[in-house]
Amino acid sequence: MGSQRPMQVQGRPHLDAPMPPSLGHYQNEHTRRWAATFAAYDGFVIVTPEYNHGIPGVLKNALDYLYAEWNIKALGLVSYGAAGGARSAEQLRLLAAGLQMADVRQQVVLSLHTDFENLSVFTPGDHNLHALNTMLDQVIA
Repeated sequence: MGSQRPMQVQGRPHLDAPMPPSLGHYQNEHTRRWAATFAAYDGFVIVTPEYNHGIPGVLKNALDYLYAEWNIKALGLVSYGAAGGARSAEQLRLLAAGLQMADVRQQVVLSLHTDFENLSVFTPGDHNLHALNTMLDQVIA
């Protein structure tokens, strides 16, 4: 899966392509650089919070920028929120299908109440390890 370094999605301007990414004509240099970054990977693990029953707009925007670079690649999901981020993960699965990504069944669900101190400091427990290891095994396979 390429170099397995974490990457943060930030600083992307709002989608500004004159043509749909599915046509593969990236006219902006920042989009071509973005595409080159993700083309090198065989799979991804996306960690997402849940806001208003969905994924954050910045993540949707980042996914919308590209098309072929997501196709036929594995996707693992880690979600968090008051209800474990389950609704954002389900929304992300729908988007992944449209991008021809192969999302794996196992996901990691983190609760703001049990996996975050004071609802803000990430303090995961060992109870997440089985789900995490299973999800990673499925992404690698």
